[in-house]
Amino acid sequence: MNKTSMKIILSGNPLSTQSIYKVTCAGKYPRLYMTKEGKDLKEQYQIEARNQYRGEIISGDCKMEIGLFFKDKRKYDIDNFCKLTLDSLQGIIIEDDKQIQRLTIEKHLDKLNPRIEICLTELNNGTKKE
Repeated sequence: MNKTSMKIILSGNPLSTQSIYKVTCAGKYPRLYMTKEGKDLKEQYQIEARNQYRGEIISGDCKMEIGLFFKDKRKYDIDNFCKLTLDSLQGIIIEDDKQIQRLTIEKHLDKLNPRIEICLTELNNGTKKE
């Protein structure tokens, strides 16, 4: 079987998990929820991913390289920028982010074109689901 390899580009300045998820303490237990801004961004990412990938959903193991291209030089904690990105690809490109066996994240500066670049490669034991 041929391995699937692709590159997806998601537009806009990457947002951290703290800016798209909030905690409410109403009721007995705290509850984590996605903000409207987070829901809108996830929907945007899903539309962009669907427009760039028309293949079958990958159900096997894969590796992913993520390039975060920020619009400014602030010192970002890059591990806070992947959750929404990975969740947005579920059901479109991959079944579940549990399939990712290797994840590489790099940050870059691009004031004129902030974005997220995702390179995903299916590993040898990967299978596809129709």
